[in-house]
Amino acid sequence: MNHIMDRRIRAAVTTEAETFVPTELQEIEINLLLEGLYQMYGYDFRGYVRASLSRRILNRMKAERLPSITALLEKVLHDRAFLERLLNDLSIRMTEMFRDPSFFAAFRSQVVPLLRELPEIRIWHAGCATGEEAYSMAIVMLEEGLADKTTIYATDMNEKALSAAKNGAFPLKKMQQYTKNYLNAGGSKAFSEYYTTDHQYAYFHPVMDERLIFAQHNLVTDSSFNEFHVILCRNVLIYFDNDLQKKVHSLIHDSLADGGLIGLGSKESILFMPKGVQYEEFNPQERIYRRGQSSTALPR
Repeated sequence: MNHIMDRRIRAAVTTEAETFVPTELQEIEINLLLEGLYQMYGYDFRGYVRASLSRRILNRMKAERLPSITALLEKVLHDRAFLERLLNDLSIRMTEMFRDPSFFAAFRSQVVPLLRELPEIRIWHAGCATGEEAYSMAIVMLEEGLADKTTIYATDMNEKALSAAKNGAFPLKKMQQYTKNYLNAGGSKAFSEYYTTDHQYAYFHPVMDERLIFAQHNLVTDSSFNEFHVILCRNVLIYFDNDLQKKVHSLIHDSLADGGLIGLGSKESILFMPKGVQYEEFNPQERIYRRGQSSTALPR
């Protein structure tokens, strides 16, 4: 069954990856590059799906006008600025506000009523990229009257992406689509109330002030850092191979409270993982799953 799921995952990233098959020599060079990144800097991309990763590495090699991936490795080991450029290429940055509006609509109608019963609410956006979905969740919790007792932790491995997330500045040209997403997700206000603009960017207000926390965390190498009532890790796992998915799912399981809920992307599932039997399908269409609970868990 896991092999079937692995094939589905690889198929899901085909469009983004633009099928690239490295030569035997390039495959060796890529292995050395990934090992060098891990040994020198602690960034572990060795378990990422290779089609997408190889394409990104080759594109960076061409952009730098380097003759080989080995030359790229040499620059990575000796040039910190180049390392940052490569990390930006390899990091997952596909996101938007209220992405998959039906997910956020289901969250409002089905998950929020459970969260109302809690004295405090802890939500983790794992792999938040530049923060659009974290701001989306903050808006939902504010509109539902739960902001005062909610803390949202939004984490990513990429420092540059986190810096952009903290600034809360998003291209103005995207606001039309984001507004449409917001309304389809159940928003009832004028979306423009949440930001100011100049000729280029929309600047979002500090929606939840100190209760929206951006921090660096690497799903591949770091451990659990809290117990959460909700974990969102959407459209991240499709870039990981089967073994790495198992590792990350174990981390998520260890970080989720009894009866807590996890939201995944539309092409992701938790049921095929070793601990999948400990979850129930809360809303299978929107990929929301619930961890089996004890008497101290979230209410039903």
